Amino acid sequence: MTENKGKFDFAIDRGGTFTDVFARLPDGRERVLKLLSWDPQNYKDAPTEGIRRVLEEETGRVFPREQPVDTALIGWIRMGTTVATNALLEREGERTALLVTLGFKDLLHIGTQARPKLFDLEVVVPEVLYEEVIEVDERVVLKQDGCQLPRKDPKRIVTGSTGDSLEVWRELDLERVEKDLRGILSRGITSLAVLLLHSYTFSDHEKAVGALARRLGFTQVSLSSEVMPMVRAVPRGYTVCADAYLTPKIHQYLKGFTSGFKGGLKDVDVLFMQSDGGLTPMEQFCGSRAVLSGPAGGVVGYAITSYSQTEKKPVIGFDMGGTSTDVSRYAGQYEHVFEATTAGVTLQAPQLDINTVAAGGGSRLFFRSGMFVVGPESAGAHPGPACYRKGGPLTVTDANLALGRLLPSFFPKIFGPGENEPLSLEETMNQFHHLSQEINLFLSSNQSQVSANGAGNSKSQMSVEEVAMGFIRVANEAMCRPIRALTQAKGHDTSQHVLACFGGAGGQHACAIARALGMKSVFIHKYSGVLSAYGLALADVVEEVQEPCSLQYEQRSFDKLDGRVEHLSKRCHDTLCARGFTSSQITTEIFLHLRYKGTDCALMVTAAGYPADAESCLAGDFRSAFTKRYLKEFGFTIPERAIMVDDIRVRGCGKSGIKSVFKTKTRLGQAKPVTMTKCYFEEGYLDTSVYLWEELPCGHRIQGPAIIIDKNSTILVEPCCEAHLTEGGDICMTVSSDPHCALGTELNTVQLSIFSHRFMSIAEQMGRVLQRTSISTNIKERLDFSCAVFGPDGGLVSNAPHIPVHLGAMQETVQYQLRSLGNELKEGDVILSNHPCAGGSHLPDLTVITPVFWKGVSRPVFFVASRGHHADIGGITPGSMPPHSTTLQQEGAVFTSFKLVTGGVFQEEALTEALMAPAQYPDSSGTRNLHDNLSDLRAQVAANQRGSQLVGELIDSYGLAVVQAYMGYIQSNAELAVRDMLRDFARRRRQQTGSLEVESEDFMDDGTAIRLRVQINEEEGSAVFDFTGTGTEVWGNCNAPRAITLSALIYCLRCMVGEDIPLNQGCLAPVTIIIPPGSILQPSQNAAVVGGNVLTSQRVVDVIFRAFEVCSASQGCMNNISFGNESIGYYETVAGGAGAGPGWKGRSGVHSHMTNTRITDPEILEKRYPVILEQFSLRPGSGGAGKYCGGDGVVRKLLFRNKVVLSVLTERRSTRPYGLQGGEDGASGLNLLHRADGRVLNLGAKTSVDLQPGDMFCLYTPGGGGYGGEEDTTSRPQTKQRRLNESFPERGSVFEYRMAQEGV
Repeated sequence: MTENKGKFDFAIDRGGTFTDVFARLPDGRERVLKLLSWDPQNYKDAPTEGIRRVLEEETGRVFPREQPVDTALIGWIRMGTTVATNALLEREGERTALLVTLGFKDLLHIGTQARPKLFDLEVVVPEVLYEEVIEVDERVVLKQDGCQLPRKDPKRIVTGSTGDSLEVWRELDLERVEKDLRGILSRGITSLAVLLLHSYTFSDHEKAVGALARRLGFTQVSLSSEVMPMVRAVPRGYTVCADAYLTPKIHQYLKGFTSGFKGGLKDVDVLFMQSDGGLTPMEQFCGSRAVLSGPAGGVVGYAITSYSQTEKKPVIGFDMGGTSTDVSRYAGQYEHVFEATTAGVTLQAPQLDINTVAAGGGSRLFFRSGMFVVGPESAGAHPGPACYRKGGPLTVTDANLALGRLLPSFFPKIFGPGENEPLSLEETMNQFHHLSQEINLFLSSNQSQVSANGAGNSKSQMSVEEVAMGFIRVANEAMCRPIRALTQAKGHDTSQHVLACFGGAGGQHACAIARALGMKSVFIHKYSGVLSAYGLALADVVEEVQEPCSLQYEQRSFDKLDGRVEHLSKRCHDTLCARGFTSSQITTEIFLHLRYKGTDCALMVTAAGYPADAESCLAGDFRSAFTKRYLKEFGFTIPERAIMVDDIRVRGCGKSGIKSVFKTKTRLGQAKPVTMTKCYFEEGYLDTSVYLWEELPCGHRIQGPAIIIDKNSTILVEPCCEAHLTEGGDICMTVSSDPHCALGTELNTVQLSIFSHRFMSIAEQMGRVLQRTSISTNIKERLDFSCAVFGPDGGLVSNAPHIPVHLGAMQETVQYQLRSLGNELKEGDVILSNHPCAGGSHLPDLTVITPVFWKGVSRPVFFVASRGHHADIGGITPGSMPPHSTTLQQEGAVFTSFKLVTGGVFQEEALTEALMAPAQYPDSSGTRNLHDNLSDLRAQVAANQRGSQLVGELIDSYGLAVVQAYMGYIQSNAELAVRDMLRDFARRRRQQTGSLEVESEDFMDDGTAIRLRVQINEEEGSAVFDFTGTGTEVWGNCNAPRAITLSALIYCLRCMVGEDIPLNQGCLAPVTIIIPPGSILQPSQNAAVVGGNVLTSQRVVDVIFRAFEVCSASQGCMNNISFGNESIGYYETVAGGAGAGPGWKGRSGVHSHMTNTRITDPEILEKRYPVILEQFSLRPGSGGAGKYCGGDGVVRKLLFRNKVVLSVLTERRSTRPYGLQGGEDGASGLNLLHRADGRVLNLGAKTSVDLQPGDMFCLYTPGGGGYGGEEDTTSRPQTKQRRLNESFPERGSVFEYRMAQEGV
């Protein structure tokens, strides 16, 4: 591509609120411009208007607004746009139909079957993007060696693009497809998404459908095999739907954009930014690759401007906007993810790993139950913050204004109803006065309660400034957490990064964020206010191609691998040549998507820095690159395992980014402040110098406190920090370490919020260490674990993630050890426990407990613990979850207070002996996977060690007395929220019935009753939960240890509180629990319990919610299905219907309450196991009828290809999920076995059965109960539909990790 001498070049970022324009002028000068994206009174299209203004102002010629712009002076245009993102958020894409393999019409509705918000009883999941769905009668399956299916008819065998062989079981019926497609066209739908199973490797059927659809007149046809040919049907399906839904909208926008120029821009090089950080020609720009088009420019901008190729110091990008903050990392290479969720839609496409958190300038401020809370709700652009004069709420922006950090006199007068007034400090201060009064009233009324806790008095009064400052500190801590997670997840030290700050709001927070994270320097580019636009000018044109693969990375595969790499590289090279690049401008980078065989943890690896040798393929030494990165991220390698290649990817770059050589004037001399102001800091009000960025001389150092003001941003230089201007006109700030702030043991409500974040962060970081260093699929990939911090009394302080069956249960385990071992606990000891009588849930959940000691204190000052689900610990069946166990010993190895580490020494010999001990019982075996057990227990010890270290660092910073005092305050905060909820319920109950007692009962399938009576004390906000009358311990395994009932109760209380509170011991403080010994909820110590954890826990929740009349029953079952033989083992839980409630319908095909497990993708299931998924769809009519219907269950049919043992552990097969307030009950479930010989058998709720090839298991899961009688016509008030980024604001790898954890 040649330089455009004598022409204007434009890079434009069209955001949701503002459009930023960077222009390079013919004489080499640079200009930036900011204008509203939407201003219909003045112009039709913001980017066109920006170009017109620059041309008009710089040439002196008139370019009339109503005429197409003359392009003779335009060299190139590069654009990033939020058109696709906004269409997705607003659900305003093209009307689309989905065409999918027969049996899977609801596949994308069910998705992963996990609910997005664990404690929301109204399960809100973004609706699917298609309007209609057609099932196609076609089916291909992967050919499996050793398949024993008795199929008489010979099937066509085909070879897929991965090299896999496939059998065509049902040929495509194009006549039927044509009839269906004509019907869709007749209803006005012209956009089509096509998803056929296994089309990632065999695309013939999809291509035939695509050709037919185009011939019939569909204007947009997206095939999943072309949009993203990667295995896993669900994310590929979401991606192809997004492509079909968004691409027409993009084309519509491009048509409008080009029409504003003479000749439709056909002689101008127009490029658009894709989600992966590369530019693509306008005509190639498509929906599935456009969703991060806007923020991607900012990442490229900070990466190129702030990363030093000589120092090689990694950079954290910090882009703080109005509603959210984007965080990303750059260390010489762009960090991509290949599957991420935006606006609730999971896209399988290369995209920059941009992590969005719901904290921005417009994030709202709340005071809840004694705690300062920032966001996630946002004031938006309308009404905006209180200071915008449109009746808006208090926000982070208002807090900065109240502290003197924003100066209204330097802002344009664009506020108020007439958009002609300045920012209103008066309105902000009025609202802060009201909020301060509310906070001070709370503080004074809670003095006595805090004193009663024995920790001294809290501060009785807070000034407006202290309140505003408190919210700023809480907002900063909320933004620090994802940065810590992003860096530490991959083994990086957060403090060794530079913070590159851009976006309108970030400059006010940069020093504080950097200091909190231990970073020493902040970089703010001169174009930080328009960095996304500038990044577009610096970016390269990118062409990416990717193919799936099924090869093992070994010598005999290298010829095939090299051939495919060469073919893809040539495709990239030829495409870029056709776009005008010369070979010298083109570079290609090869990536292989690699994983160890038998694991799901794949890494996209480049061989850069690892040249080819005799033991590698020609593209480089990928084995060394993979093992080194695996070691860095996970702390170990698995040398004996084969390495598999899942995908081959080639990224071609056409070097076309400008080199910014234009320097600002390097004025020398002293910086002179334009004014002085008073700013509020921790020390109180301080004199603060105010400088204009454009007047700063190069090199002069400005000592904080100071404010530097630019046209588009305000930068705060905090006390003890220093700023200077570089030769290029950028600002570098040096950040001092945090001056030690003496904190007393009295309650400071701001510190309460910060400590809550810090304790949660410790648990999260423990989890990251455990996930990185574990080896088993269950812990490393399914993330079936949780980590927690406990006080010296064993009471829970914080735990992460929030797995419902672990909530509160670990506390029982720690407190048992305290009672049992007491003074025997010594420094260097680590305890292992899983026994139900010692707070265990079921035996595969192994809990590792480490006491934290502090110098001069004889007993532990804290405890840290981690609980992980081990895939096998012995017993009568593989997987240690037998459906027919009757004693605890049949379920595996038992540990009560086992010293796993003594004096710092790991007790491997004694541990091995204990894990093999179940073999002494009849028909039982010791652990079948000793290696994984030992590795995972070492990982749990390492996670605890990290937790102990972090607790130590916290005590170092604040002192033991302060940390323990705030531990108590956080527990009191949770207690307060629960008491408020109980008082509120008691008041309503008393007004309605005059009684403060509620009761309910429900039954297990065997008739065992679970009874509950709740007596509420309205004055205290306390309650007695009495389970007297509950049935006795059962012969079977549905007995639930006491810890399970506690977990279910904490879960229910958190749901009923209805807002985010710390989940800790305090939740149970207002509650007394009575459980009769010898009952199903407190069985004898040798009772079998594996079903209690996964089934009875759900019934306990049903009984509690029925007593409080919160909502109708959900399916009340986890539908535990497992199968295996001597060579494989598989376990899944399956979704059903959610219960309806007052004002909402139950969601269909989703997990509820005590589980949230993701289900294995159909293509992965069929690739790895001897099974074919014949159907996975909703079960219409199974949800209970009512004013608000219950959700439907699902139908799941598994056809077995080999002999296996099938185990079924289910409930609600005899009883039905209840409806409430006149709503009908949901349908009960059903487990049918279709034998290959034609017999159909009802398996009942719990069984183990030998299956033959050709047998099919059909699972029909229960529906949810309905709510309200159908004749009840009182209408629900209409609520304004919220933009999806308000309901689903977060995205990025940190968010995906948390969702995966909560999907356990």
